[in-house]
Amino acid sequence: MVRSKKAKAHGPGDDLQRATATRPAPIVAATVDYEGWLHTRIPVVEPDIRLKHEQMAGSLFAFLRATFYRWASLWPEVCPDLVKAPGVLAVGDLHVDNFGTWRDTEGRLVWGVNDFDEVANMPYAVDLVRLVTSAILAKQENGLTIDASGAATAVLEGYRESLEAGGKPFILEENHPGLREMALGAEREPIHFWSKLTNLPRLTPPKRLQRLLQRSLPDNAGEIAFSHRIAGVGSLGRPRYVATAQCNGGLVAREAKAWLPSAWGWARGRPKERAFSVRLLKHSVRQPDPYYAVEDGWVVRRLGPHCGRIELAQFPKKRDERLILRDMGRETANLHLATSDQRKTILRDLTERGPDWLLAAAQAMSKATERDWTIFRTSQLAG
Repeated sequence: MVRSKKAKAHGPGDDLQRATATRPAPIVAATVDYEGWLHTRIPVVEPDIRLKHEQMAGSLFAFLRATFYRWASLWPEVCPDLVKAPGVLAVGDLHVDNFGTWRDTEGRLVWGVNDFDEVANMPYAVDLVRLVTSAILAKQENGLTIDASGAATAVLEGYRESLEAGGKPFILEENHPGLREMALGAEREPIHFWSKLTNLPRLTPPKRLQRLLQRSLPDNAGEIAFSHRIAGVGSLGRPRYVATAQCNGGLVAREAKAWLPSAWGWARGRPKERAFSVRLLKHSVRQPDPYYAVEDGWVVRRLGPHCGRIELAQFPKKRDERLILRDMGRETANLHLATSDQRKTILRDLTERGPDWLLAAAQAMSKATERDWTIFRTSQLAG
């Protein structure tokens, strides 16, 4: 693990770090070190870090979402036979809650992966194993009903099919009725969405960030209001600001979230100072979100009723989970096709592996993650 020499003790992990200085549990040491590194990079929002710890302690699925920095170091220990799998630009922090929708330049509703904070060069199998692991842990918490074998089979089928076909974006206008139903669910109804957003606590960002957000809004936007937004799990602690404005008789919004290098590089002592997400999105088989950008150390994107993540709680009660997971596998392949020269190599690697490799790896990572969670829940970090 890497921790800058400039890092100072901060936040609720201080006492734990001193108390366990002789031999801290790996999950505790990783959390303290990673959050110490955060403090050297950004002005950490301490209440959000405390909320993050509470969520990590309260839910195994939330713990998985919050700890990609730990996953990155667990991976070679638990899945050594996958370490040398063909490398691609991968999402990294992939899970069943990391999918959502946006509008393209034609106003069409598009579905796919929603968050790219942890993109880096890594084995293609990382994304597949983490996606299936998240489905296993979501089932344990009654978020999904599909069993582990069914989840692994569905993800792998979709992934292989999409790679073989060369990928295809998910445009929801005429196709994919199940995904479209999720995208247009009650929680994403415009009045409900804007009511939540306009009632966020007001908070004035630094001047340069105000200018950045204003530039991203339409030219005729007025009555701009800035606020602080709490969202996600893994990114809790990063400054996150929203600009909401009136425009031609309706509301518009943009969000800026502090950018950091992927924890994949941090776990290896080589945090890469590059926004790999921009390269991934530029070259993948994907209908672009015209408002996603990484600029001046901030991830900027449009917020809207149908522009954002779809949580498990927003899935329809009657749904084909096998089809949803197969589509998640297809979308994963769409993104991996950004590294197009690895397509044939990956297909060959998939052919050479046994039929149950993905299930076995996901079950092993699920057990390792649950062991870490049990230890974390007893730590002072968990409150």
